[in-house]
Amino acid sequence: MSPFALQLTLGCLPSDIEPENLNAFEKLLRVGAISQESSGLFRLTSLYRMGTLYMGKDGKGYVEATQKTEADLLIEPEHLENSKHGDVVVAKRIIARRGRASGKIVLIAQKAHLYNLVYTHKDEAGNFLILNIRTNEPTTAWMEDLDLKILKLGSVLKVDVDNDKVIEILGNLDDPKIDEKISLALFEREDEFPQACLDQAKKTPLEVNKKDYPNRVDLTPLDFCTIDPVTAKDFDDAIYFDTDEFILYVAIADVSHYVEYFSPIDQEAKKRGFTTYLPHKAFPMLPRELSENICSLKPRVDRLAFVSKIALDKKTLQPIKEEFFEAVIHSKHRFNYDQIDELISAGNIETSETVTRLWQNLSKLYSITMKLRERRLKKGFDFRTEEMKLTINNDHLLVKTQIETGTPSHSLIEECMLLANQAAAKRFTGENDGIFRVHEPPQLSKIEELLGKLATIGLYVDQYEDAPSCIRAIQKEALVMGIASEVDNMIIKSLKQASYSPENIGHFGLGFSHYSHFTSPIRRYSDLILHRLIKTQLDNDEQEREYLLRNIVQLCARVSELERKTTKTEWDFRDRKFARWVLEHKNEIFEAHVIETGDNSKAVLDTVINGIVVNIKGDNLLLFDKIKVAITEVNLAQAIIMATVVEKISKDTTEL
Repeated sequence: MSPFALQLTLGCLPSDIEPENLNAFEKLLRVGAISQESSGLFRLTSLYRMGTLYMGKDGKGYVEATQKTEADLLIEPEHLENSKHGDVVVAKRIIARRGRASGKIVLIAQKAHLYNLVYTHKDEAGNFLILNIRTNEPTTAWMEDLDLKILKLGSVLKVDVDNDKVIEILGNLDDPKIDEKISLALFEREDEFPQACLDQAKKTPLEVNKKDYPNRVDLTPLDFCTIDPVTAKDFDDAIYFDTDEFILYVAIADVSHYVEYFSPIDQEAKKRGFTTYLPHKAFPMLPRELSENICSLKPRVDRLAFVSKIALDKKTLQPIKEEFFEAVIHSKHRFNYDQIDELISAGNIETSETVTRLWQNLSKLYSITMKLRERRLKKGFDFRTEEMKLTINNDHLLVKTQIETGTPSHSLIEECMLLANQAAAKRFTGENDGIFRVHEPPQLSKIEELLGKLATIGLYVDQYEDAPSCIRAIQKEALVMGIASEVDNMIIKSLKQASYSPENIGHFGLGFSHYSHFTSPIRRYSDLILHRLIKTQLDNDEQEREYLLRNIVQLCARVSELERKTTKTEWDFRDRKFARWVLEHKNEIFEAHVIETGDNSKAVLDTVINGIVVNIKGDNLLLFDKIKVAITEVNLAQAIIMATVVEKISKDTTEL
């Protein structure tokens, strides 16, 4: 359900309404669709339902149910009132002639899209068409004093969804620079910040003087350091381990100190939700004055931090005391992953006095984190997925891909962050009083469906008690067959996505009973919410706490939705670069291996560029079959690659 619909269904105050929803709220008040209760909260009345509209093939609409026990509300075509698939609508309940409860749309509260992305095209018969990039279906568009037919074919236009008027000409499909613009626009990701945000950002201080913060804990003498990728520009977290007391300090950028409630930066951060990372450029959640400067835990300067202090039992390594407080830190050094891996591998290397001193502590912490990881994987899972790094040149063309796998340095910092995230989650009961990162256990039926697919390639699992034991058995067999990574990808697809929730149901993938996201407030709004909630506990601020918890359900829904949009943006851009590369090599024959079979068969090309997925036509294909394919079509607008099988290389998957 949309965050706004949740808000009105659960009850809210007018001051809780986001600026973009105020007009809809006022209209609903005028028609009597919402009323004020004795508690003071405004809530949707029982005669109305608000939710996302889904369109059936028969032209009828259905407004999503608000509870699992309810059915979707039927909307007959004559009662749709120009609403479209995906719109958030308010429907007034009526009794249809057949007796089924149905409704009539009274308000489109939020449109699925404010604009359409289209491109100019000619079909094989020479007919001029304007095609919707999302659907590839013909649509209409117009500009004052300009005939769109004179534009170069492949021109990409942003079009108003209500009147089909061209808002902006984005560029042309022939230009690789258009890929970024299309991906961002499709999923409503922003590049430039509003002027009010920039003005506020310019007023933030350029440096921190610990003397100005006498009420904060002074941790500047401690040997904090950061460990990040070589290319990192913002540093969310720094760590220090007291080897004598077995105390881990995880210091996180204190974004909540600089980003006040309802300020322009806060409103824009809530709108973005996450930093979007494309291979050549990051589109930050916060203005760079904060994300790359005053909030970033840079080396050799004082910085404000929100600290998780975790005391570990020296024998069991279990947390025995967990504290949170505001502090000032002074990171002594910036490490990158490669440097830490070299130190781990060599044991010690000739380097600076500072690095030598820091490594004395880090090396002991590393041995502890390896034990923590080993213990964690007895309950959680280690899915052998591969992260793809794309290299884009100055012409915005894809020139190289690189498979990145986790290294010891990644594990070192990851286990520290996991401890802090768990400690933060434990502060809440899980009954709508916090924001948790949750991952539901899989349905056994889904795993058994996966077993059916794997049986076609000779991977069998006979004995298992539940879904977790079945997954471990599948992974064990896949490792023996040499297809661990491929099968892990299939397992992940059978699992539900992790999301944010005010109710704690645990995290299946990690094997944790309590888990949240505390460690990255520079790039995730969810973490900023959590910081604010913990601070209300520390400050005994019931007013702020009451505001946050009154809106916690819709805040969780909002950041979960924005996370999906951010991920889709990053995937869409990757696929556009893949499609453009394949177009340049269209006449070649590629070796590939099948990753999906059935009506929508897919294969991954085995070429110098890793990860290119093509849609294939071919009979009698099995999972992981090795084949040769010819590219038949590359649709740059939709980033879809079609291919046909020209030869089957191996019939026996065990030959892999």
